Amino acid sequence: MYAADDFGLTAERVDLTTQDGLRLVAYEVRRPNPKAVIIFLSGIQNPSVTAFFGHARWLAGHGYASLLLEMRAHGESEGDLICLGYREHLDVRAAVDYLRASSAYDGVPIVVYGLSMGGATAINAAGQIPEIAGVISMSAFSSWPDVFADNMALQGAPAWLAAAEKPFVAAYMALRFGPTNAGITPARQIARLGDRPALLIHSRGDSQVPFASFERLVARAPGHVETWVVEGDRHLIIDIDDYEHPERAHDYAATILGFLERHWGGE
Repeated sequence: MYAADDFGLTAERVDLTTQDGLRLVAYEVRRPNPKAVIIFLSGIQNPSVTAFFGHARWLAGHGYASLLLEMRAHGESEGDLICLGYREHLDVRAAVDYLRASSAYDGVPIVVYGLSMGGATAINAAGQIPEIAGVISMSAFSSWPDVFADNMALQGAPAWLAAAEKPFVAAYMALRFGPTNAGITPARQIARLGDRPALLIHSRGDSQVPFASFERLVARAPGHVETWVVEGDRHLIIDIDDYEHPERAHDYAATILGFLERHWGGE
């Protein structure tokens, strides 16, 4: 866990309530007249979303406000079940509703920026929430059955066995999270982007979410979706120490800021 003042920032703690009744905690970093407001989401375990305070500081200097959202069953947010992206779009919905109700963000575009399961949730949320203007998704899985089977194969299981497990995993997900949520997977939701901008980032040797997930997402994405592939096994894309100062990871910073400025930077 990090604190905003570790980064020379002032952040307001925000309490949100989801449509299914969970209380979530988020941290808002405001900026006067923002070009866009960015909702940050992290992964299943590490790092905490508070690691993105470094991003919030960096992007505030370029005109962007931020909301760091602790999804259900993370940090101080309520919930005893991590839902692997199937229900976390409800968490983003609560954050979007909060921003839309604030006069500070009247007419300001909302961009969702997620890592790992947060990247998958960012795509799912965009598919479900038309008010989202754009997506930055890093190291996202195409679906939980996909990443389950891909990791079986990565660990040496025969390809036929890994493929045979998929329908059983999918059936369990539908049973666990409800049939109405069974279709809320990044591989399906990315097709609902329409003409909204999106940037997909993945490392070719990712040992947590294998590159096959990225390839599936790209195959199903609208043609305008932008991509950036990093070599090696870099699930976090940059070193965790660089999360404190992402501007020091020059290629990363140029890719992220270039994407934001092209679409929401104005003239």
